[in-house]
Amino acid sequence: MPSPTRRRVLAAAVLLPIAPVFAQSRPLTCGGLTEAQTEGPFFKTDTPLRMSLVEPGSKAPRLLVIGRVLSAQCTPVANALLDFWHADEDGEYDNRGFRYRGHQFSDAQGRWRLATIVPAEYPGRTRHIHVKVQAPGKRVLTTQLYFPGDPGNARDGLYERALEMRLAKGEGSFDFVVEA
Repeated sequence: MPSPTRRRVLAAAVLLPIAPVFAQSRPLTCGGLTEAQTEGPFFKTDTPLRMSLVEPGSKAPRLLVIGRVLSAQCTPVANALLDFWHADEDGEYDNRGFRYRGHQFSDAQGRWRLATIVPAEYPGRTRHIHVKVQAPGKRVLTTQLYFPGDPGNARDGLYERALEMRLAKGEGSFDFVVEA
């Protein structure tokens, strides 16, 4: 029996079961950390612990975003803090309360899940979701998630394709690679 070649090993790896919902629009490259971006002027501390940011009475389209927090070695990061915030259906941020703001922790396999709405644009920006991710005891990653194909992407100076979520039928996914 011939010894396995690199091509055969790679071909066999393609056949391994992979949950496509965790793939994002670009291949995940462990070793390279997720790109940092500005937190912007609307970050607030002490957000409530919650996995759903959906507000009662909102008629905005719903969005479910899931993913994992991984180390540069592609190992799951358990108990990573994820703090999310974004504009509402009118493109406004709530600076008095905690509408469309909340934090959660990744599970033992590094997984996270956020139920929210599709945020509206606000002047000068494309649709996006802010997030801070922190592995226990490590540095905080502050970044933003973007919507693929959004017309506002082309005119937004902060937009980065590498930070696009993968979207399909009202569900998005993104894996964060952080210092762990």
